[in-house]
Amino acid sequence: MGNFIGGSAYSMTQQVAEGFTLVTERTFRRLNRGELDLLNMEIEKSLRTIRSDQPALDDTQAIQKRNRRIQRLNTCRMMLRTFRQRRRI
Repeated sequence: MGNFIGGSAYSMTQQVAEGFTLVTERTFRRLNRGELDLLNMEIEKSLRTIRSDQPALDDTQAIQKRNRRIQRLNTCRMMLRTFRQRRRI
């Protein structure tokens, strides 16, 4: 579990969503198959949570913040999927 940035898959996912951690394919190199599965699960869980929170339609800043978080997590999930396909994990 010590291979995750921030200590756990949940905290790494939260840091990515908030923009504190930038993810590249090199980020995933030190993670094994089980850790990659756990990270993918946490990303999907966070995406569901963020999507379920609907800000008011007139609150533009909250909508933009929500969309940025969703975009960061989707990008991370896509990089993770690409990394796993290249490594055939």
